[in-house]
Parts: sequence; C-alpha cells; structure tokens
Amino acid sequence: MVTMDTYPIQIGGVTRHVPLHEPFPGVRIPLVDFLGDIEFVRAVMGELVPKMPDDADLIVTVETSSIPLAHELAAARDLNYIVVRKRRRPYMIDPIIQEVESLTLGAGEVLWLDRRYTERILNKNVVLVMDVVASGGTMRALERVVHRAGGKVAARMAGFHQGNGAEGILTAGELPLL
Repeated sequence: MVTMDTYPIQIGGVTRHVPLHEPFPGVRIPLVDFLGDIEFVRAVMGELVPKMPDDADLIVTVETSSIPLAHELAAARDLNYIVVRKRRRPYMIDPIIQEVESLTLGAGEVLWLDRRYTERILNKNVVLVMDVVASGGTMRALERVVHRAGGKVAARMAGFHQGNGAEGILTAGELPLL
C-alpha cells in the first residue's frame, strides 16, 4: 500500500485531505484537483460567488482542473463560459496563441483560443477563473488572451492562492508552501 502525506483544506463546511506534491526539492505544496469532487467545488464556488462583480458577462477559464469551478460559478450566475486550451486542437482556426511565463510550472506552456470564440468575448466584462494561482503567470497569460480577443477583464478569481502571485486576485482560500 502506498501512503502519501496530505494537507487538510477546510472551506464552506467541507474538508478535504489533499496530497502534497514536491515540484522542487525541499518545497511541498498541497495539490488541489477539482475534477470529480462536486461537493468541494460547490463549497469553493459558494465562497467566490459573492465576490463576483455584478456586471460580469462571461467567464473564461483554462483547462483542465479549473473547468468544474468555472462551470459552477457560471451556473450560479447564469453566465456562459469559455475554456482556453493548453494545446492546439485540429479544429482550431486562426487561434490566439499566448505563451505563459510561469515559475511554478517548470516547463514552457502555451494557451490557445480558437478564433471563433472571440465574438463571444468582444466588448464583454470577463471574469477569469482558475483553480490555484501561485506565481500568477498563467492568470496573466489568460488576461492577455482576453484582451487580444477584445474583452475587458472585470475580475480575476481563483479557488486558492499560494505564495505572492495572487495580488489583485479574488480567492476562496490560501494554500501554504511547506
């Protein structure tokens, strides 16, 4: 049997013991994964909905773990959402391509938005949603995608933040660097 160190997260009356991941020697971080855990996602959503601006028109998120949170936030406010991809899909036509400058990923990453979604973003007040923000690099890249598509960022939101990269980002909670 494999044992794993975990970290307890409590939010909205829900507790999860999430695994600790070591991205760099001597640094461990709680690994939040919203996929498949609707109770946890809804608890985080409940903390974020009151912080969402009233003039929000649309939610934009990045694949993959952030999708359930974006979906629940969109449903709670009766908004649509768009998912920006992390790799090019064969069906994409003239995509907006944005490199991510991130210290925490440990590897280069690129965001891809199919050009057909730009009409839905154009002149809209957009709420950016992510699962966890650490250095803020992916959130900044997501913001550049929205600006390039002609949208205005109304708010930056994340389930959790770690470290110092979350300035100006509305979150439900903080995760430590251990």
